[in-house]
Amino acid sequence: MLGKYFYNEGLRKCTIAFGAIFNSIQIQRKNSSGDVVQSIAVPLAYAPKEKFLARLNQQPDLEEREFAVTLPRMSFEIKSLAYDPERKLTRLQKFKTVKSNIDGKVLNYNYTPVPYTISYDLNVFTATAEGGLQIIEQVLPFFQPDYTVTINVVPELNIKRDVPIILKQINYQDSYDGSFTQRRAVVYTLSFDAKTYLYGPAQTQKVIKTVQSDIYTDTDTTNKAREERIVVVPNPESADADDDFGFTTTISHFTDGKKYDTTRDEDV
Repeated sequence: MLGKYFYNEGLRKCTIAFGAIFNSIQIQRKNSSGDVVQSIAVPLAYAPKEKFLARLNQQPDLEEREFAVTLPRMSFEIKSLAYDPERKLTRLQKFKTVKSNIDGKVLNYNYTPVPYTISYDLNVFTATAEGGLQIIEQVLPFFQPDYTVTINVVPELNIKRDVPIILKQINYQDSYDGSFTQRRAVVYTLSFDAKTYLYGPAQTQKVIKTVQSDIYTDTDTTNKAREERIVVVPNPESADADDDFGFTTTISHFTDGKKYDTTRDEDV
């Protein structure tokens, strides 16, 4: 079973949706009169917190003229993935849709997805306490404690999922110790859980247009004790699943059952 390639981009789409929430945050700088003199869009990147801290430590002295990381800045990363048994549904449920290909109409379907919780960390780096407070205050009011995004997880089956992203914890770090020429870095780390689902490989089968049922006078079908055959087809036969259509039922009778019944009567 394992080894059949498939890729629904479930983790990728959830990560992109998480980053898109924080992609338009700005901070403003004002003069003594309260007028806005500068508006800064805070850059966002997928990167670990340690990478930015290491880059800041490479240029801690403000008297040096070498290039350093420009603040403010934000980053996020996946911290862990965990199976969530509390959201598990029955395995037999199907998500399906009918589409056309060179062989005619086919049914595309996928079974119930597996619930997983993806943990993310959002890191906020600023050079001043005021800048950090501006960013954090633009985030916290929207998480009470969750914020829901809609993800088109399997476009081929028109499957969309509402994924709640829950704010769990906020950590704060301020490296204000040191000399006046030492660079200051204010770091906020916000931890989130995204309640998402992961889908397995999609399956394909032809659309069933004819149903046939044979009725026997005994459970031993090797005796050909067939009494009648019932065939049901849609009317019209070219109808699709979303069309308004009926059914045509054809019943055919056979003599096999009569022969069997005659033999049984003779035995009695």
